[in-house]
Amino acid sequence: MPGVNRMHAALEFSRPALWGIAFGLAVVAVVYIYEAANIGGLGYTRDAAAAVVATSTQVQTPPPPKYPPLDKAAYDKKMWQLANATTADPVILVVATSSASSTSATSTPKKKPLWPVTAAPYPKDGALLPFNRIVAYYGNFYSKGMGVLGQYPTDVMLQKLASTTEAWRKADPATPVIPAIHYIVETAQGSAQADGTYRLQMPDSQIDHALDLATQIHGIVFLDFQVGKSTLQKDLPVYEKYLKMPNVHLGIDPEFSMKDGVPPGREIGTFDASDVNFAAQYLAKLVDEYDLPPKILIVHRFTEDMVTHAKQIKPLPEVQIVMDMDGWGSKAKKTGTYNQVIYPEPVQFTGFKLFYKNDILPPSTGMFTPKELLLFKPQPIYIQYQ
Repeated sequence: MPGVNRMHAALEFSRPALWGIAFGLAVVAVVYIYEAANIGGLGYTRDAAAAVVATSTQVQTPPPPKYPPLDKAAYDKKMWQLANATTADPVILVVATSSASSTSATSTPKKKPLWPVTAAPYPKDGALLPFNRIVAYYGNFYSKGMGVLGQYPTDVMLQKLASTTEAWRKADPATPVIPAIHYIVETAQGSAQADGTYRLQMPDSQIDHALDLATQIHGIVFLDFQVGKSTLQKDLPVYEKYLKMPNVHLGIDPEFSMKDGVPPGREIGTFDASDVNFAAQYLAKLVDEYDLPPKILIVHRFTEDMVTHAKQIKPLPEVQIVMDMDGWGSKAKKTGTYNQVIYPEPVQFTGFKLFYKNDILPPSTGMFTPKELLLFKPQPIYIQYQ
């Protein structure tokens, strides 16, 4: 039967073919297992691949914080100590009442103290204040009459600053001291400039010199503005490349902000709270944009009119505001200014300015020592020497 023979022949032919197919499938399976074990040809072993999978399911350790986190309890404690000019722990007053008494007595509630300032927000991580005291040398490198920075050769000035900071460390061992170069980057002028602003702007080379000095002493820099007939709104952005540096802070001087058009030096100028708030908000923007620690804003003041609407000044988490008691004179005069101008209008922190020359003019009996300034309430956390 021919048909049967053909079928048989076909079956005879298919048997070895089936063995070949089976062998081929076995080879493919071996290759697949090998490739799977080598994860896309990247050279990982099966154990390594398992480790990768296991690692990907584990909780990753977050990177360490960029700046020291704020200890709110320590912050509150230090603010209380500054307000009370003491290193003791805060005192919590407990009023005891007796239920056995058949009579009730009323008492006048204690007036809330002005200091410490509780309305100001906690600062962001990395804040320098109030955990450190800043001791700054002030002036302009071009002028011997504007302060100690320009009065002495650089090496002599730095030696004096080191001696001064050491005196503060000894006077208050509980508060570390940070030295600072407080450089007047805009200087008020008695005569008009080409742009009509009555102020000069310092070249970058001088600011770079201030930065270099701060690096040498492991300190910080303040750029101080005497805007004349210009404004903070116009002038601060000019120096943004410096103000966005983490170790550069800001000082503004109302004495030389001439809003009424009178040339500087003929009367005392003024800033409004809106000007101070602009400066704070400008700095806060830089802190947020460049991931910086909080900035410090120094506002000089020795009369009430130098800062109008002071109660409207708003400290920010990104900016710590210091109202610096400016002005020279005898100890009695400066004490009066501090108590009449700085103390009654709390903002956040206080500072105190000392004049090596003018503070010792008669009838003065001498310049305040660190120990004497530590008796002030609140204690100044920023000290400036001119």
